[in-house]
Amino acid sequence: MIKLYEGKAKIIYQSPDPEILIAHFKDDATAFNAQKRGQIADKGAINCTISARLFQYLAELGIPNHFIDQLSPREIRVRALKIIPLEVVVRNLAAGSLCAQTGLPLATPLNPPLVDFYYKNDALGDPLLTIDRLQLLNLARLDQVDQIYKLALQVNEILGQFFQACGVTLVDFKLEFGCDAAGALVLGDEISPDTCRLWDQTQADPQERILDKDRFRQDLGNVSTAYQRVLDLVLSHPFFG
Repeated sequence: MIKLYEGKAKIIYQSPDPEILIAHFKDDATAFNAQKRGQIADKGAINCTISARLFQYLAELGIPNHFIDQLSPREIRVRALKIIPLEVVVRNLAAGSLCAQTGLPLATPLNPPLVDFYYKNDALGDPLLTIDRLQLLNLARLDQVDQIYKLALQVNEILGQFFQACGVTLVDFKLEFGCDAAGALVLGDEISPDTCRLWDQTQADPQERILDKDRFRQDLGNVSTAYQRVLDLVLSHPFFG
């Protein structure tokens, strides 16, 4: 296979079909715009399977995404997309940068959910965008932004209910979108503890409840164990039972 791109968490390969790519999930972990680096045991295999199952679930409920199938514990086949350089963050509870930037207390409910757009650009630190800045940079058409906004909220509703059934609170999460060969807007990237904040509802302690990359960011330990718990809970959902 020909390597097309290697990012922080995945390697993308070209398949024999130019419209199909293979995403290989790595154990590498980064935080704070890659200022902190490390490895999480079995992260690649865990995130690959979680993403595959969640993409499958979203597709069943009408959310178009790039997932085709899972080839191996660490590899999925996906449709090739022209990625829109936006990171779309949907927030249900205040956490992370939102608390740091606004002073909102941790876990403040956000009703309706907040949708933030960030410029996907490591050199600039992935800055938060206004709609006017998004237009200035010509990152996406306004009709695409409107469609992304609506799709992000639909994904939030579906995943929020999914994780609620698993006994997990979906605090916030990041999505990426692109256009397929026909020009249709499609959900891409991954959905995993790397890209979501997930809190275990059976744990009252504010540190013990964390099941996502915040364990790595905050040096809380047991990162791989937390990721594995998310996988176990996802696989225990009635849809996969």
